[in-house]
Parts: sequence; structure tokens; C-alpha cells
Amino acid sequence: MAQTTPNHTQIVSGWAAHDPSGKITPFIFKRRENGINDVTIKILYCGICHTDLHQARNDWGITMYPIVPGHEITGLVMKVGSNVKNFSVGDRVGVGCLAATCLECDFCKESQENYCEDLQFTYNGVFWDGSITYGGYSKMLVADHRYVVHIPENQPMDAAAPLLCAGVTVFTPFRDHDLHKTPGKKIGVVGLGGLGHVAVKFGKAFGHHVTVISTSPSKEEEAKGHLGADDFIVSADDQQMQRGKRSLDFILNTVSAKHCLGPLLELLKVNGTMVVVGAPDQPFTLPSFPLIFGKRAVKGSVIGGMEETREMMELCGKHNITCDIELTTPDKINQAFDRVAKNDVRYRFVIDVANSPAAAVDNDQIYSSL
Repeated sequence: MAQTTPNHTQIVSGWAAHDPSGKITPFIFKRRENGINDVTIKILYCGICHTDLHQARNDWGITMYPIVPGHEITGLVMKVGSNVKNFSVGDRVGVGCLAATCLECDFCKESQENYCEDLQFTYNGVFWDGSITYGGYSKMLVADHRYVVHIPENQPMDAAAPLLCAGVTVFTPFRDHDLHKTPGKKIGVVGLGGLGHVAVKFGKAFGHHVTVISTSPSKEEEAKGHLGADDFIVSADDQQMQRGKRSLDFILNTVSAKHCLGPLLELLKVNGTMVVVGAPDQPFTLPSFPLIFGKRAVKGSVIGGMEETREMMELCGKHNITCDIELTTPDKINQAFDRVAKNDVRYRFVIDVANSPAAAVDNDQIYSSL
């Protein structure tokens, strides 16, 4: 494993963390030449996912420094390889979490690449050539075309960027349960953040009755007035939770903090399903009685495969679904990180990469990173 190979000749300006402080600073590095299966992308925007913060600070103990985060990437195609038939120079495209998979296992063949055992991510992964992957906090990206999607013409490139992670993360459970094709269900969305607000938009676009479940009473107006949710339940209010018992067909749980699933499961009808997409750093509490006395199921889901991502982007274009974002610039990424850690953003930061000058880097850093 190496940071680069002899084929990495393109010098790129980006922004990286170099130690567990997670502080993002300017960084000059090299990307590979455009191969026969690659597209080279001029990055316009990159969303800031909570994962970026965890990885930059090595919260999960797997970070390979220096790390260039970013897996919610939109931009324009600058170059295409000879084997690439579905993209052309100038196309509006996006890249999410996936950089490489084995392409041969059953999961890859069924377009569930996100469950391939050899999956490598857009950053902090190891590409097929042994090089470490660097993400979208940079001016340019070279990506295998099989992990690139088109961005619909009616989608703003900045507000579409978080769909490549947050969007497909919440869309896939809807798709798995045919909720994108069978309207009229009663669904619950637990948590109203970067994931939850997009889930509400999908639920309404697909014709469902949507209930937001939150610990924060102050979010009711936002949920109903801005996002169009039909109902709101304060999960800390026992009376509201009691009134909601056995009322929902499906729950999407987006919360990434430790909590008990039991009271939430009681909101499901018999045979109802909860899908968990949040990733708390401590285990859930899962009592058995709400499961066995309601014949209920709890499942997990992580991002989505490429077919799901393409379908999700097409439906977002059809229904005009985007993320609610706050634009920032590379020089303010560290402030954005601090606010993300405090859940102080509605609902996703997006870095304006294209309109930000390549930051100056001292010579020692240039020489040490090339």
C-alpha cells in the first residue's frame, strides 16, 4: 500500500487533516492519470458528512493520514477514458461513497456494491492499484466511471451534492420496501437532521403520510411548516407516544446517538419494520417484548449500490428533491466541523470548491506530500 504510484502524476490542490486533531489545512497531492475506465472531474461542490469529522479525528481508529475527506461530490467531466461510453466531457456528474469494489461477487453483480467485502471508499480507502484514496475536499477527482452518476439538469449542483450520501442512505430503505412505488402508507422518520429532512421529502414525494419523531419539540414547526410532515411526535412525551402506538407501517431511524428502540417499536403496527441508518458510537437498547408481541422487525442499511444511486438521482430530478444546505468555503471547514459536531446546521454544509482559490501551501508541506 502506498499513497501514490508512478501513475500518479497530476498535481492537485486540496484540503486535508494530518493528525487526530482533525484540523483541515491546505494540501498538495497527486492523483492518477485518467485510465481507460476513468473520468476526470472538475469538482464544483462537496458536502460535509458527519463521517468526514469522525474520519478526520480518527474517532473510529482507522484513519490513514493525511486524509482528504469528502464523498458528496458534484462536478463536471473534463476527460473520459476509451472504455467509457455513458459520460462525455462537460457532463454534470456526482460521486458518492464508493471508489472500488471487486466487480465479481454476487453483491457487485446484483448492484449491491455497498456490501462487497472488497469495498473501498472514496477517501481513506485503498484503490485497486494500492494507492490511498483521497476525497472531494479538492479541486479535481479521477474516478472509475462505474461509480459515477449523472446529475439531472434541473438539480442545483450544490444542493444535489449531499444526495450522494445522505440521499441514497435514506432512499435505499424506501426502495427495499417498495415505498417508492406504493403510496398511502404511514411512515415515521426518527430524527430531523441531515438524513431525516431528506427522508421526509422522499416520504411526501412518494405519497405517504409522514410522522416526524424527535426529542426536540422546537422542531415541529420546521417539520410540518417547512418540510411538509403530516404529524409530529415528541419522543420524550409519554402521552404523545401512547397516542401513536400501532399507528405506523414503517419507521426510518436516522438517529446517531445512543437510545432505546423499544418505545419507537411500539409505534409500529403488527408486522411493521424499523430500518436503522444512524450509527451511534454505543449500542442501542433493544427490549424483546416490543419485537415479539408485535411481530416487528429491526433492520440495518448502509448507503446504497450504484443502481440505487442512479435511480435515486433520477427520482430527485423528477420530484425536485434537494438537500437544504448552507454553503461554506474551504478556509471555513474547521468552523463547519465544529458546528456539525454540535448539530448546528440546517441541514448540510456544502463546500464551494470551484469558486474558492487554491490555498497557498508552504514548501515543506508540498515536498512532504508529493
